[in-house]
Amino acid sequence: MSADAEFFGTRFSSPVLLASGTCGFGEPVVDVMPPGAVGGLVTKSVTVEPRWGNPAPRVAEFTGGMLNSVGLANPGVEAVREEKLPWMRRKLGALPVFVSVAGARSEEYARVVGELDGEEGFLGFELNLSCPNDSHLGGRPFCLDPDALREVLGVVRPLTARPLLVKLAPNDPDIAGTAALAVACGADGITAVNTLPGFLPGARGAARLGAGRGGVSGPAVFPVGLAAVREVAAAVDVPVIGVGGILSGRDARAYLDAGASLVQVGTGSFADPRCAVRVARELAGSAR
Repeated sequence: MSADAEFFGTRFSSPVLLASGTCGFGEPVVDVMPPGAVGGLVTKSVTVEPRWGNPAPRVAEFTGGMLNSVGLANPGVEAVREEKLPWMRRKLGALPVFVSVAGARSEEYARVVGELDGEEGFLGFELNLSCPNDSHLGGRPFCLDPDALREVLGVVRPLTARPLLVKLAPNDPDIAGTAALAVACGADGITAVNTLPGFLPGARGAARLGAGRGGVSGPAVFPVGLAAVREVAAAVDVPVIGVGGILSGRDARAYLDAGASLVQVGTGSFADPRCAVRVARELAGSAR
């Protein structure tokens, strides 16, 4: 795609966005770059109630990337509505923003979307359906449970006319089928992929993370995300947003060549807060 293209009825100055969980609600962005230096961002996942997150340590590095278990720490939907969205309107200007939404039950997704939809300052929602849920199959992620996926979209889609992205898991044996189901249920786009489940041992075999298991991200998931995008892009006729291990313009180009319309930079921002800007610049340079 060109450096300036339109998706979801919105013009993106770059196909490079900041991934959920890596840029808060945009606060780190304004500290290290002009907001317009990237194409957009996805906020931290918002839940109904405030969440403090999982016990420390929450992050551990390994040769291929990072293992994290932050636990969806966020201030809750009321604080997002009253504090975060007004700040975003003042500081981020016209930067396209998707609000990530998470929950333990379908009605929690519906409440977050319902409470935020009437506000200004963001483009759409990214439904984090890779979260464990409490009401189906013993906490299995929504996107790995077709009935749960249908239920979430069934209650959320009537609540908003904004674009809805559905974020899928990399350990889905039929990710193309799941993406097609999400689109049939009203998704306007697919984000592929979230982190991979993983574990790292510490001293005497104990877990290095306070919560035990965590999500693998960084270069180790690059080929996983790339394969997922290829499968999903062949199965759906909506924009696909590729994410996983993007550290350079060359990485971003590989996702776009695989069928992604946009990409997201996540873990790279922890190593280099300006990683997404560099990726966007390299990608634009390669297109000339």
